[in-house]
Amino acid sequence: MIFVNEAYKVEVLPRQAMAHFVQMLSPIAPHIAEELWEKLGHTESVTYAAWPSYDASLTVDAEVEIAVQVNGKIVDRVFVAADLEGEALQEAALALEKVKAVTAGKTVRKIVAVKGKLVNIVAN
Repeated sequence: MIFVNEAYKVEVLPRQAMAHFVQMLSPIAPHIAEELWEKLGHTESVTYAAWPSYDASLTVDAEVEIAVQVNGKIVDRVFVAADLEGEALQEAALALEKVKAVTAGKTVRKIVAVKGKLVNIVAN
């Protein structure tokens, strides 16, 4: 269902994605899968086709959403590169307008940055 919902959002699907979907559908609905397989231009049965291989590199997110807290209260959420760490993560959080508004006139005492999770700013 996830594949079908995402497929509705695009105008053109890659042929290989459709073929892999039909292969995964074949154990559940073999007759319709055979018809779809034939429509995709294959001459042999979907039953004898090699199962799609798994590529772990395709499951890694390039961006992650982190929460930015000031004194323990969530002020904003922002998408940053998944591999962003330490100083760069702190700078990205401090550059946010909502954070600037909350910390205006206060002294930043400590910043705790957890990669891929959150940035907590302690200010008073």
